[in-house]
Amino acid sequence: MKSPAIRFRLFAVLLFLIGMLLASCGGGASPEFSDPVFQRGQRIFKRECTACHSTKPGVNIVGPSLDGIASRAGTRVDGLDSRAYIYRSITKPSDYVVDGFVDQMPTTFRSSLTDEELDDLINFLLTLE
Repeated sequence: MKSPAIRFRLFAVLLFLIGMLLASCGGGASPEFSDPVFQRGQRIFKRECTACHSTKPGVNIVGPSLDGIASRAGTRVDGLDSRAYIYRSITKPSDYVVDGFVDQMPTTFRSSLTDEELDDLINFLLTLE
């Protein structure tokens, strides 16, 4: 029979390996949640966008849910990748109105947000896959 000290070390190694396996399979916290750019973008989203947009699947408020926007945005307009589509949708919202929704998104975000805030907001939205 192995000594208690050896069993404890084996148990600790086993727990460490299980933790590493879970982290590599998505069981750990996503790194963007601690990223300052993500956090700034999320704050801007909460301040500027949540009155009209949800990030929950199928939950439409005034505008469409933004759940999955990072994946969908790159397929909406030929020649525009996700970043370009989201940028254009924020700065010139009348250009691409989602079917079933009224063109009522404010057109002031380009002047009311700084370049850095706009970039942080877009980076946050690009995490919504």
